[in-house]
Amino acid sequence: MAESKCSSCNVEGCKSRGNPDAENACLDHIKNKLVILSGKGGVGKSTVAANLAIALADRGKKVGLLDVDVHGPSIPRIMGLKGRKAELKPPWLLPVKWSGNLSVISIGFLLPDDNEAVIWRGPVKGSLIKQFIEEVAWGNLDYLVVDCPPGTGDEPLSVLQILGNDAKAVIVTTPQAVSIDDVRRSITFCNKVGNPVAGVIENMSGFVCPKCSEKVDIFGSGAGEQLARDTGVPYLGAIPLSREIVKSGDAGRALTELPGDHPVKKELYRIVEMLGA
Repeated sequence: MAESKCSSCNVEGCKSRGNPDAENACLDHIKNKLVILSGKGGVGKSTVAANLAIALADRGKKVGLLDVDVHGPSIPRIMGLKGRKAELKPPWLLPVKWSGNLSVISIGFLLPDDNEAVIWRGPVKGSLIKQFIEEVAWGNLDYLVVDCPPGTGDEPLSVLQILGNDAKAVIVTTPQAVSIDDVRRSITFCNKVGNPVAGVIENMSGFVCPKCSEKVDIFGSGAGEQLARDTGVPYLGAIPLSREIVKSGDAGRALTELPGDHPVKKELYRIVEMLGA
């Protein structure tokens, strides 16, 4: 398979072209790798991952969005791609196009039935993730954004091991102490496997009233910034809770479609700038 991929590779300057022994044949043309992690479920990590990818693409960057949540892939719905199927063009799997700058891959594009449960153990999931990274025709990418399931188990470990130590983690939390405790373990996890943390995002940081635009700290605020300070990693910003986030995720619309002065959109683009785009 490696020889076939390399012989058909059309990426200019690819270091592994013609090298049948190259393990990461498709990684040479990905400039930046962002792995979205959280030790806690329900913090809006997939929504953050999807809209970071969209915002990066909106800035003119070539972006790939990889969903490695095998058991609960939500990226197809969030991106408005539910029901689409990925195309196999041997030896490559072709990602689904969201726009000219943004391509997406998820196990949700491969299942014959959206309601089908995926009952796999670790080694099988690791093999799928390896294929999604190394055998998808991503092309030249400025950013690969990877949405991982919560925790520090098989999926995030496989992703970081395959992508290498230049992949950076973006840690998503909410302000509650129960979330901070679990998310702190994600930072420890990155330290142990040798991957840098690009920063912490505090999601659901206050609720923006749709009528008066007043911000109410339903879950508290500032805990994400304090976590970043305590662990010595960058603090990227705080995304407020807004009913538009819920509506956009259910309807498959991008948060970048919000008015330019909307606090969610403004903070999203500020975070993208903090990430260097």
